[in-house]
Amino acid sequence: MKSAILVFPGSNRDRDMIKALKNIGGVDPVLVWHQDTTIPDVDLIVLPGGFSYGDYLRSGAIAARASILKDLHRHNERGTRILGVCNGFQILTEAGLLPGALMRNKGLTFVCKTVQLEAVNVDTPFSGQYKQGEVFSCPVAHHDGNYFADAPTLDQLEAEKRVVFRYARGTNPNGSCNDIAGILNESGNVMGMMPHPENLIEELHGGLSGRGVFESLLEAA
Repeated sequence: MKSAILVFPGSNRDRDMIKALKNIGGVDPVLVWHQDTTIPDVDLIVLPGGFSYGDYLRSGAIAARASILKDLHRHNERGTRILGVCNGFQILTEAGLLPGALMRNKGLTFVCKTVQLEAVNVDTPFSGQYKQGEVFSCPVAHHDGNYFADAPTLDQLEAEKRVVFRYARGTNPNGSCNDIAGILNESGNVMGMMPHPENLIEELHGGLSGRGVFESLLEAA
């Protein structure tokens, strides 16, 4: 699986993502700097977690206007699979590639812990290795992870089965509407999620339940 990782000033989960993609995909991902203007032809583009541009203005707001985003939009139009995790999810919403917004956590505090996720839709290239309704562990680490969208948008996401992952068993850490943890765009090639599957892919991490996201993408590729 050929992949690329977009790196912004303040990204701090890019190294975790490199390890995950190499571990599961078998090939080192290409690192693309925010000031570059082209992304190579790959099977997958990842926007990793962190605090791009120090989260000034809004989380992901400045990164969504970086030079490289123009080519990211081009890849989206071509149907390239795009995954945004945590800050990457925030950037995708700020760039208009996903609906809604990520707001401050309901408790107004940074949350760093393991939550439970439910695989709501496994008929996607990001979730095919999970069973429908499967509940699994996944770490979170964010301050602005409260997913919000207006009622018509939420109804559309639910009706079109574009909610991929949901916080389960009362573990919603941030107050997200409908317990949403991960969603798709209309075409199904872009997914954003707040939890960090790349941090639960080896026994040394304490479990393997995050591997399903990357194994699903590998099989789709």
